[in-house]
Amino acid sequence: MTNTETTAGESPLAGVTAELQARRDAILLAMLPDVTFDGWTPAAMRRGAEQAGFDPREAEAAFPEGPLQVVAHLADWANRQMAAKLATTDLSALKVRQRVALAVRTRLEILTPHKEALRRAAALLAMPHGLPLAPRLLYATVDAVWKAVGDQSNDFNFYTKRLLLSGVVSSTALYWLDDASEGHADSWAFLDRRIADVMRVGQGIAKVKGSSGKAGDLLVHLPSPARFMRHLRGAFSH
Repeated sequence: MTNTETTAGESPLAGVTAELQARRDAILLAMLPDVTFDGWTPAAMRRGAEQAGFDPREAEAAFPEGPLQVVAHLADWANRQMAAKLATTDLSALKVRQRVALAVRTRLEILTPHKEALRRAAALLAMPHGLPLAPRLLYATVDAVWKAVGDQSNDFNFYTKRLLLSGVVSSTALYWLDDASEGHADSWAFLDRRIADVMRVGQGIAKVKGSSGKAGDLLVHLPSPARFMRHLRGAFSH
């Protein structure tokens, strides 16, 4: 079967999407060594395409929005790698907090060989033109973590879980970037402490939700998670 052919029951669009994703993955991974030294630049994109066996012009075709789009794809790639690894792991014996810690740690371990590229990505996202992208990537990551550990919440918990985990993921990633301890042991201890803090906060919020006062009533009237997700997907597609 050629790259352009599809299996029975698979739509042509799905085949094209999978092929584009694979091409983007290949270019991304090939360009990461250059990013370490030269940063997230169009030149690094072109060299990555060439190293991956494509015409250098394929870099612009795969990532028409430039380096920021490649940074976004790196985050997506890490989320997919994390989900794939956890899918082969028996999580049934773990508590929720342990599952979440494992997911966050797994994602960072996947990114460990590319730490310097991550530092440069963080600097790029801190620039004015990168600022709008940063919260989108953070949301996508925490959503991927919760889904990977089997979360199926569709009520108020949908919001609180993602909001609280956002702080854990962002603070742990920043700590991890500067962590020189053996095997990143200090980062994993930091992660465990942050998750313990979040569990306490989450329990407090649950009590507020269960109250009959104005705060509890307000939380009941939040929009449905499904509608919230549709709104986010529309906003992120621009």
